[in-house]
Amino acid sequence: MNMSQLETLVTISKTMSFRKAGELLNLTQPAVSAQIKSLEDEFKAVLVDRSQPVTLTDRGLVFLEHAERILAVVEELKQKITDLEETPQGHIMLGTTTSIAIQILPRVLSYFQDQFPLIQTSIQSMPSSQIYSLVENGSVDIGIGYLIERNPDLETSVLYYDTFELVVSPQNELARKKQISLEDLKEVPMIMLSPDTVGRRFVEQVFKEHGIVPRVAMELSSSEEVKRMVELNLGAAVISKLSISREVRQGSLIMLPMTEFEASHPVGVIYRSGKYINSAMRQFLADLKGMPETQFIGSE
Repeated sequence: MNMSQLETLVTISKTMSFRKAGELLNLTQPAVSAQIKSLEDEFKAVLVDRSQPVTLTDRGLVFLEHAERILAVVEELKQKITDLEETPQGHIMLGTTTSIAIQILPRVLSYFQDQFPLIQTSIQSMPSSQIYSLVENGSVDIGIGYLIERNPDLETSVLYYDTFELVVSPQNELARKKQISLEDLKEVPMIMLSPDTVGRRFVEQVFKEHGIVPRVAMELSSSEEVKRMVELNLGAAVISKLSISREVRQGSLIMLPMTEFEASHPVGVIYRSGKYINSAMRQFLADLKGMPETQFIGSE
């Protein structure tokens, strides 16, 4: 048994195809088949059901669990060896919301990569609730999102505070009102974020506390999509103040202050407790925590 065989099995479990696994691993399909057959012969068990789509057998699923653990240990060993070098290097998988990825990370990463060119970063966009689960299971090294729960397996640190604001198009009739109340929103089409987002949960909580059922015109997965719909005057929305700074400055969106939405929401860094932190992650975390709040919320 070797590491290549384990990587092949793991890749097959994800792609459900010998051909696709071979493409990802830069192997021919016969080479993929040979590696799996060699594993099956060594352990005297059928690990892969070759019918379409390809799946793992019960024995294969048990084998997969241990294979992933072995590969994780080997990767950690590689990181520890690499960390004996003086210059921080390595790869960081970041998980964050679409809004933060667009509004915040470019400023942070441009500085960081200038200082540490040997550190590579990849970014996955997702709701804050998903960031927690992917950091916990190790799919994401560091998460940056709204701090929405306490988890003994995760470490968190506040970076800055955000608020949610009501926005409309300049052509919307609400834009001409001097003062807005929740009652004014009863019949207004609302452009909502998807139910698994912090912003959506907050808005629904506010409406529920005041006995109002919002008229949901559409649900969208990101603040960027919501902003475009509001700019077209298809409804009003309550979204992150940081995400609308450019549009408010340019005049394509009007922000309407409402006391009901005046609540600060901590945004911070999330990483797993007890996980080995390589030199790349250590440097990135140190830089993030050392940045002043104005680095995140300053003008773009």
